[in-house]
Amino acid sequence: MISFARGAPAPECLAVELIADCSRAAVRADPAVLGYGAGGGYAPLRELLAARHGVEPSRIVITNGGLQGISFWFEELLAQRPGRVLVEAPTYDRPLKQLARLGAEVVALAMDEEGLDSDALERELAAGDVSFLYTIPTFQNPSGRTLSVERRRSLVELATASHLPVLEDDPYGLVRYEGAPPPSLHEHEGGELVTYASSFSKTIAPGLRVGWFVLPATLAGRIEERAVSTYISPPFLTEATVYELMRRDAFEPNLERIRGLLRARRDAMIGALERELGGRATWSAPAGGYFLWVDLPADAADLLVRAEAAGVSFVKGADFFPASAGANGERSARLAFSYASPSEIDEGVSLLASLL
Repeated sequence: MISFARGAPAPECLAVELIADCSRAAVRADPAVLGYGAGGGYAPLRELLAARHGVEPSRIVITNGGLQGISFWFEELLAQRPGRVLVEAPTYDRPLKQLARLGAEVVALAMDEEGLDSDALERELAAGDVSFLYTIPTFQNPSGRTLSVERRRSLVELATASHLPVLEDDPYGLVRYEGAPPPSLHEHEGGELVTYASSFSKTIAPGLRVGWFVLPATLAGRIEERAVSTYISPPFLTEATVYELMRRDAFEPNLERIRGLLRARRDAMIGALERELGGRATWSAPAGGYFLWVDLPADAADLLVRAEAAGVSFVKGADFFPASAGANGERSARLAFSYASPSEIDEGVSLLASLL
């Protein structure tokens, strides 16, 4: 099966020997990483991340992957500020599942090639009763789109005027293939309303399960309390492994290697789409990340059944919309280029095209 469904790094992206060596070094340097510790995470890594973001270490909370922390943040914000939750349309399906379990009323806001529609956000804020906004402004999952600089300013202005908490989920921002990165929403706003979240899953390895949050001072302690009450202590060994890799200045060279591997896959997918589906479908062209969003000339659910029988998988677009959004994404698909090899991408896109 050629998988365009897996939002995971290709096996060759994982620096196995480097990670193993860093893990051994971390245990030898500090055997305490094999025990319990502070709920907010491994102190040296918290300090390193705090320095990168220009905040106090107490405002950094390291979680078991980014998604665990997103769950804590959702629970805390809905408890503090009951109300509607604003998300992009489409958006990452796992937070939608979390919000559904919490019984939240989810409102999906329109997007275009520049990202979240500022006018749509303004209209929903004017209607009142909003708890928070969840957004992936850079190389968005599932669309691959990036919020423009102008719209970032607009979003921050609207959030400030409405005192709207924002969760900026940014696991893909460092996986950039070309162009200069725009300032984060957190940088624009200053960190009083915007919580910044990221993860080392895409830049080192997902199996380490190390995510981090840069939180407003008033919120950091409460999120850490939720972490402690859930799992007592995070996995210090993997956090210390990440710290060791960064301490020895291996992070950036490894990230550049990953970028090269994934850039080749992105280029292979866009090239195959142009050759096989040019004039019959349209797609996003991300400058980074893992995904393309494809608008198809056929029903995606029906295509998926036939594609899987032929040996290709993807995720149908409808999975990335909340139930409240009604019929959306039926003729769209998310194609992940991160896992399959360039030759598999070429073969998989050809198979998909033959079914349309």
